[in-house]
Amino acid sequence: MMASHQEAFASKLSDLKSQKKQIESKESEVEKNIKEKEDQISHLQQEQQQLEAEIKRIDLAISDTTKKIHEKEVQIDETKAEIERLKQEIEVLKNRINERNDLLKNRARSMQESGGLISYIDVLLGAESFSDFIDRVSAIATIMEADNQIIEQHKQDKADLEAKKAEVTNKLNELENMRAELENMKAQFETQKAEKDKLVKQLQKEEQQLEHQKMELEEEKEILAAQKSAVQKAIELEKKRLEELAKQQQQSSGSSGTSGTPPVTPGLFMRPSEGYVSSNFGHRWGSFHYGVDIAKSGTVPIVAAADGVVLRSYYSSSYGEVIFITHSINGKIYTTVYAHLSSRLVGTGAVVSKGQKIGYMGNSGHSFGQHLHFEIHEGEWNASKSNAVDPRKYINF
Repeated sequence: MMASHQEAFASKLSDLKSQKKQIESKESEVEKNIKEKEDQISHLQQEQQQLEAEIKRIDLAISDTTKKIHEKEVQIDETKAEIERLKQEIEVLKNRINERNDLLKNRARSMQESGGLISYIDVLLGAESFSDFIDRVSAIATIMEADNQIIEQHKQDKADLEAKKAEVTNKLNELENMRAELENMKAQFETQKAEKDKLVKQLQKEEQQLEHQKMELEEEKEILAAQKSAVQKAIELEKKRLEELAKQQQQSSGSSGTSGTPPVTPGLFMRPSEGYVSSNFGHRWGSFHYGVDIAKSGTVPIVAAADGVVLRSYYSSSYGEVIFITHSINGKIYTTVYAHLSSRLVGTGAVVSKGQKIGYMGNSGHSFGQHLHFEIHEGEWNASKSNAVDPRKYINF
């Protein structure tokens, strides 16, 4: 019978070594994934730097646009002042023209009353001497020259008035164009602000993704290290057991005494606790439930569902007091999870046997009432729980 025990332990040691090889193979794959994630993180960081540079560029553009808007507003104020000045000049020109119009009208009326050109002849013929005649000719010439100057000035003032009117019109057009340009700049400013907000949100999203990937990366590293450590410890313990069995076999050689064999529970896994299933594996409340919930009041022991090594034993904000156990069964790796415990009786790296008490049912973490949340994963546990299966596949609850 001792030989039977030795064969069983040797088989278990072989399974553990096989499990270690699988973990090492997985380690190589995870390291490759880690490298890929690090490259992705580096790429995200480069994108983040580009986004930050883009935000700085937009900030400079906004600052420059604001400066230009201020300059346009100053120009508009100056143009308005210029328009007011031109309006005053136009009023002065209008007054001058009106005065000259009155003067010319009076002169024309006087000439009409005196007979026009005939009156000038009468003035000349009425000269008492040649010298008086010359003086009168000179006086008439001066009067006519003055009239001509008034007429020319009148024409010039009218032209100036038209020019001033055109200048005012141009200034008004320029003002309207500047207003339109200002409104366009304001629209550009709003567009730039919207673009900046979009870039900021994108940056925040990239940062969240980066942090999430970092957390997953750290989780994978921790799980991998814990698995290697746990399996290596189990291998060392099994080697010691084999050595002890070998010594016992040598010491008891020739003896007909036999030792009893422990009872074997059928199936790969056994129920981890007493109680009723309060929630099954599958879709639940708009999300997916990756295990089964077993509920029972009072002090309820939790046992290992199969032989294995404690992968992790710690407190989680979601799982509460939780234990992860890795199992090597028939050359395959499984992971079981026992969550929301009130207390844990085994620590990370501990070798446990099927049916061994590992803790007590509780209500820790994100839980609403005393129960055990139990998961089975075909392979190593991962954050996405991609290999979680319905525990009813292996256990009849």
